[in-house]
Amino acid sequence: MIQADIFAAIRAEVVAALRDLLPDLPPDAFARVLVEPPKDAAHGDMATNAAMVVAKPAKMPPPKLAAALCEKLRGLPMVVEATPAGPGFVNLRLEEGFIRAVVPAVLQAGPSYGDGPARAGGPVNVEYVSANPTGPMHVGHCRGAVVGDALALLLRKAGYDVTREYYVNDAGAQVLALAYATYWRYLQALGTSMTEDDYAQSVPGGLQYKGEYLVPVGIALRQIFKETLAEPGAMPAAATHWLDTVRDFTVEAMMSAIREDLAALGVQHDVFISERAIVGEGWLEKAEATLSAKDLIYTGVLEPPKGKTPDDWEPRPQVLFRATRFGDDVDRPLRKSDGSGTYFANDVANHLAKIERGFPQLVQVWGADHGGYVKRMQAAVAALSDRQVSLDVVLTQIVHVMKDGEPVRMSKRAGTYVTLRDLIDEVGKDAVRFTMLTRKADAQMEFDLNKVIEQTRENPVFYVQYAHARCRSVLRSAGDPTQAGLAQVSLESLTDPAELALIRRMAAWPRTVEAAAAAREPHRIAFFLQDLASDFHVLWNRGRDDATLRFIRAEEPEATQARLALVAATSVVLRSGLAVMGVEPVEEMR
Repeated sequence: MIQADIFAAIRAEVVAALRDLLPDLPPDAFARVLVEPPKDAAHGDMATNAAMVVAKPAKMPPPKLAAALCEKLRGLPMVVEATPAGPGFVNLRLEEGFIRAVVPAVLQAGPSYGDGPARAGGPVNVEYVSANPTGPMHVGHCRGAVVGDALALLLRKAGYDVTREYYVNDAGAQVLALAYATYWRYLQALGTSMTEDDYAQSVPGGLQYKGEYLVPVGIALRQIFKETLAEPGAMPAAATHWLDTVRDFTVEAMMSAIREDLAALGVQHDVFISERAIVGEGWLEKAEATLSAKDLIYTGVLEPPKGKTPDDWEPRPQVLFRATRFGDDVDRPLRKSDGSGTYFANDVANHLAKIERGFPQLVQVWGADHGGYVKRMQAAVAALSDRQVSLDVVLTQIVHVMKDGEPVRMSKRAGTYVTLRDLIDEVGKDAVRFTMLTRKADAQMEFDLNKVIEQTRENPVFYVQYAHARCRSVLRSAGDPTQAGLAQVSLESLTDPAELALIRRMAAWPRTVEAAAAAREPHRIAFFLQDLASDFHVLWNRGRDDATLRFIRAEEPEATQARLALVAATSVVLRSGLAVMGVEPVEEMR
């Protein structure tokens, strides 16, 4: 049987050898055993930490256990060499035929190569974007959208049952401010003689949203409601007369625009959850009752915070959640002085709703400015679920858009920032998605519009796409042989170090998926694809310098078939990785 994941296969052999050596150890003693590529390729094909992590429960010195493990592993047919190294590592060199068997495994599996097994432990809720519906999506939202969407795709690839969720922040002061801003555009559409300054003076907190994107919303309100929401002469009516209507209409219009922007980026959600609906359905009261039943709510006065005073601190008795019992720095207020829920309390309600919907694993993508919010939310989830539900938060740092060496600061449509649609219109969906994943999410990045469209090795989008296009060019030249047919050819002629390096890289795809999913780090997929593309380009260039290494040689039909199988397998893995990133592979470069 062809082994699709040779790292998993070797790990199973390592654990079996340890069990033979240490029959009295419980199975969980081997849980931290890893098999991975060595940091230095000169040390072999794989390395394992087995002796180091098992030595303590085995009550043996790591070097002694490593030596005994090596003796066991040397007896395996696929192991050419097993040598102890360092404080308890074992380096393995494998038989080339075992490595070459990765190629037919990839070809037979096709798009499912690298798929993880179905996971126990219940479904995963991945919430991302969740931008306030107060305007067009901007570049900051873009990074969170791409990271969240790629993470959801990655988790599905790894075998998890994933629900992708958008939490609509349609309650609170920002949405009220949006409604007042839209109402002004409605009055303008009616032809009001009032000045913007005069109107702004009547608005609580002033006129906050002045972008042109609200002009068509105001026109739409006029078309539907005529003059019914205003006083004669297109003058403002009392807010009680129009506020709910305008707010609901505007939120729906903004969410429609946001969905269009997300669709243009290739980002999808399975569920949209409304904050107003969560509050209206009584989830805040349910959350308070749940916490109260566990003696986790009390009335008290918080000490004034050091430094900047947060919005939810008040020097008075408040309803407080005992967040410090679950690792938070201070207890947290749930009610404002007017009796309404705090921002945090509404989020607690939302998370209770997620838990009650049956999600034992929650993953959320937030902007880095919410980093201080992580502990309190994790404390709330732990309290609500009796520590049975996990909450992982991925933070995304800001993005600086550059062009011609200068920062791009604003959009004509939004007025103050670069919109997501601006970015897509400039360089295309796939370039945006790939580039957003070329750095770890919590690292700041520069999005250089010039570099993203360069056709050079320094542009990772081009470099990876070019590798796939080259694969397809070779296969088209050979008449597009089937993967099933190529999976049956002899591979004995694949002996060049560059050919074997490419196969070793493909062999690491399943464990890359597993590790990236476990770490919640989709950027690892971009890094893997760049390395895979590099290995393929090296082999391509070797063929230009050495005719015996060219992919298609009429005088060597067997070697040609083997190399076509290698090229086809490479294209499969490139497409698999690009699919996780939500990027379409190209057939040819233009």
